[in-house]
Amino acid sequence: MSPTINAAFDGGNIRVVAIEGDRIDLEIVTDFQSDFFQWFYFRVAGAAGRTLTYRILNAGKSAYPFGWPGYKTRASTDRQAWRMIETRYANGVLEFDFTADTDLAWFAYFAPYTMEMHEALVARTALLPGVAHRELGQSLDGQAIDCFTIGSGPKQVWIYGRQHPGESMTEWWMEGALERLTDSADPITADLLAKATFNVVPNMNPDGTRRGHLRTNAVGVNLNREWHTPTPEKSPEVLCVRNAMDLTGVDVAMDIHG
Repeated sequence: MSPTINAAFDGGNIRVVAIEGDRIDLEIVTDFQSDFFQWFYFRVAGAAGRTLTYRILNAGKSAYPFGWPGYKTRASTDRQAWRMIETRYANGVLEFDFTADTDLAWFAYFAPYTMEMHEALVARTALLPGVAHRELGQSLDGQAIDCFTIGSGPKQVWIYGRQHPGESMTEWWMEGALERLTDSADPITADLLAKATFNVVPNMNPDGTRRGHLRTNAVGVNLNREWHTPTPEKSPEVLCVRNAMDLTGVDVAMDIHG
């Protein structure tokens, strides 16, 4: 029985070209209305006990092909623990083998941080003492642009990330930053929050995250290039954050990338 490939889930991205025996040929799908691509995230079913070879045929035409030599694919059998596996890159093709001891396995460009995970982060952070949550606006797909305000000091610090959704490590960093900023037992944190007010936007591109994009939002716009003249039609995500910054002022800004 042939294995099956699926990427029709939160953050998923892959297209099946062909499955021949134990070899699976794939392509990464470009961001909508854009030529950018590099992020992939997919599931294989029917993999138990088989050594399957996965080949991403269009890797050489990706946004940053120079990043493939030495790269290691991320693999998981439960979507909780991710490990790096040996990966080959030659003649524009990215290739890796995997022997699963379970029927299902998942593979990704980096350990995913999906919108499902983002919503869980928002829910638990909003319950913590000393944290105020605001919805600054909505994305083109109608998703919330979440912001946490922590601290009471006079300096206004803005930390925002995930403008490029394929940089999933950004939101892992954001999770760690929020944990540190909400640690009531940490004297360094307490001193910092007395000196500054932190405004934290963990994910500025929820549409790209959910759609499995590398670099752009729902209409193929690179948000990191929109700060000079953001518009409601093309980049409401940037517009609502910039408007909020105008109200508070900005002493320090940190744009987190991966």
